[in-house]
Amino acid sequence: MGLVSAKEMLQTARNKNYAVGAFNINNLEWTKAILLAAQEMKSPVMLGVSEGAGKYMGGYATVVGMVKGLISDLNITVPVALHLDHGSYEHAIKCIEAGFTSVMFDGSSAEFAENLQLTKKVVELAHAKGVSVEAEVGGIGGEEDGVIGTGEIADPQECKQIADLGIDMLAAGIGNIHGKYPENWQGLDFDVLKEIQDVTGNLPLVLHGGSGIPTAMIKKSIELGVSKINVNTELQVVFTEATRKYFEAGEDLVGKGFDPRKVLKPGFDAVIEAVKEKIIEFGSANQA
Repeated sequence: MGLVSAKEMLQTARNKNYAVGAFNINNLEWTKAILLAAQEMKSPVMLGVSEGAGKYMGGYATVVGMVKGLISDLNITVPVALHLDHGSYEHAIKCIEAGFTSVMFDGSSAEFAENLQLTKKVVELAHAKGVSVEAEVGGIGGEEDGVIGTGEIADPQECKQIADLGIDMLAAGIGNIHGKYPENWQGLDFDVLKEIQDVTGNLPLVLHGGSGIPTAMIKKSIELGVSKINVNTELQVVFTEATRKYFEAGEDLVGKGFDPRKVLKPGFDAVIEAVKEKIIEFGSANQA
């Protein structure tokens, strides 16, 4: 099928009351694992790329080439969108030009007037090339890829103004955070989420910080319009733990040399299983 915009897959998810998983990628192993899991589960999927991950993997053109090559060589037939995660205006434009099929412009740290103005520009440039756009209102707490957010509950009326620009999906702060959730976390503000749903109509909503949110909250979020859920921390944890266990077991390390394919395989397998579990939790299995 090749890469597609996220617009249709998310609108379908919104209409059918499930969510598409947006899983961050950091290397070839993660990308391959996520694609194979989505194919096995017959689920549409979004591959999220932060600015830092894009740089680590060699640049946005390299990421596009790697993803397209894997889709072709692995015979991936489910819908796949390649998405910039929490991008600045500059990097959103770079990703549009590089061949990404979806971008998030995160102007939530700026004054709302500036967020509105720049989001409008990104929408015009992206839609001219068939690229879907995610915007953000309110802040997502925690830390991701070196970016620290204090967290801020979104203003529903600001959400409506951003939605009216013609964006394809909206991320709104409702108490969700990046990274691990602390024990004293107060949970998601479903009253605000309901207000946002009411003023934005059928627009797909986005829940960032999907690692560690209880399943009951995930289900309720989907009922209130969430159609895309981001997952990163959980994949980092399972990949790292599986790799650590491999080294602790001491296999193939003494007298046999280091084989990077063997070293990375436990983490690769762990990511596949974690993605499959999330796809089931989000209700997107057998939807492609």
